[in-house]
Amino acid sequence: MDAKDVLAEAFGRLPELVETAVQGLTPEQLRYQPAKGANSIGWLVWHLTRVQDDHVAEVMGTEQVYASGDWPARFGLKDASETGYGHDAAQVAAVAPESAQVLLDYYRAVHDRTVGYLAGLTGDDLDRVVDDNWDPPVTLGVRLISVYDDDAQHAGQAAYLRGLL
Repeated sequence: MDAKDVLAEAFGRLPELVETAVQGLTPEQLRYQPAKGANSIGWLVWHLTRVQDDHVAEVMGTEQVYASGDWPARFGLKDASETGYGHDAAQVAAVAPESAQVLLDYYRAVHDRTVGYLAGLTGDDLDRVVDDNWDPPVTLGVRLISVYDDDAQHAGQAAYLRGLL
């Protein structure tokens, strides 16, 4: 198994985690916050998908899925550039997915693009520097691991919150 296959395997495990966390929840349950200012299930899944969408689109040199349709409005938002980084309590609460299905549809569109991209990569591609603002510079492989790590953590947090419901 080469590195791109390991990445594909890791990303391939995320859909089940996301689906398990949100499937069948009402809009109210998706917005449930266990404490004032805490992240909701809807925000966590929206955010993890936004991060994957943003970062993978950037390394691919393509438009984000989120910007290509009416996705912001379906989450109660207006700004297609928001990813959730630095959101305060009010911004977290403003993320209001219209349904669990919209979260799943958006996640699936981003996931499918990601795994399609991974399938075309080579080992040399993973060594390409994609961000030289860091020391050491960030390679494509490191960026993809970072995206996976962020997604897995947030999917786990969403699953935990579902358990609290």
